[in-house]
Amino acid sequence: MGLAVFDLDNTLLAGDSDHAWGEFLILKGLADEASHRTKNDWFYNEYQAGRLDINQYVKFTLSPVLHKPLDQLKLLHQEFLQTCVRPMILPKARRLVSAHKNNGDYCLIMSATNIFITQPISEVFDVDEIMATDLVMENGYYTGEIDGIPCFQEGKLVRLNNWLELQNERYSLSNCSFYSDSQNDIPLLEAVSNPVAVDPDAELKKIAESNRWKVISLRQA
Repeated sequence: MGLAVFDLDNTLLAGDSDHAWGEFLILKGLADEASHRTKNDWFYNEYQAGRLDINQYVKFTLSPVLHKPLDQLKLLHQEFLQTCVRPMILPKARRLVSAHKNNGDYCLIMSATNIFITQPISEVFDVDEIMATDLVMENGYYTGEIDGIPCFQEGKLVRLNNWLELQNERYSLSNCSFYSDSQNDIPLLEAVSNPVAVDPDAELKKIAESNRWKVISLRQA
């Protein structure tokens, strides 16, 4: 069976769910508008430049809601999904995932964004599985710490290889498509048999063209 792996933010979505979460917290009055937006934008720029300290970013992302129990967080996320995320969902992205599923491929979203934010979003795309940056929980509350290897940069390749080892050779990188917009995903793009740059950033576009990788847009009609 084939394996189809999809980045989430700015690939299947016309935007970044992590950054949008920060704006949503401001809208809900859970974070100071001026200071939180400034730092949220700074982290996003660091990500785009390939310099993000993901441990610091995850702690920042969750810090305004670490005092909230999981049931309250789920209610917040339901509102976030409806008001902020659904408008970013690209129809061509949903059709792309559906085409792979109809082809019999196993569909997996891999995202650097933490699992709290991404799990409900992945369900909208009806993928088989999601792999994201996992979070430490203690006594029913998130701590703001990352659990295990972040699903970020080289960590995506490590996480996927670890997952493949458990699949009894059912899937492999030699029969794997990976769709991404970001230079942060170059390690995994270089490892799969079918790397696809989706509305790529400038650095990824340059590398994709140099390596003659397929380049597509899910935003253009």
